[in-house]
Amino acid sequence: MDPHQVIIRPVISERSYNLIETEGQYTFQVDRRANKNQIKRAVEGAFDVSVARVNTVNVKSKPKRQGLTRGRTAVWKKAVVKLAPGESIELFEGV
Repeated sequence: MDPHQVIIRPVISERSYNLIETEGQYTFQVDRRANKNQIKRAVEGAFDVSVARVNTVNVKSKPKRQGLTRGRTAVWKKAVVKLAPGESIELFEGV
C-alpha cells in the first residue's frame, strides 16, 4: 500500500498532544486493513523518521443522536507510533 493510503490523518486531541510532549508518541488514523509493519513503513516513508514501535487499536462505534434520528459513529483504526529518541515530526511542531 502507498503511504498516503495507509495514513489517513493525524489524530488531533488533548491526549495525543500530551503523548507527543511526554512520550514522543504520535497518533494517526490509519486504514483498517493495514498491519503494524505497513504502518511503520508508511510513517518512515512519509515523514523521513525512524520508528521504534507501533501500537494499534480498533476503535469501536458509539451511539450518536442528532435531532430525532439515531445512528452510530464509524469504526476506525488508530495507530500510536513511538519514534526513535531525538526524532520528531514537523507536522505537529508549534501547534
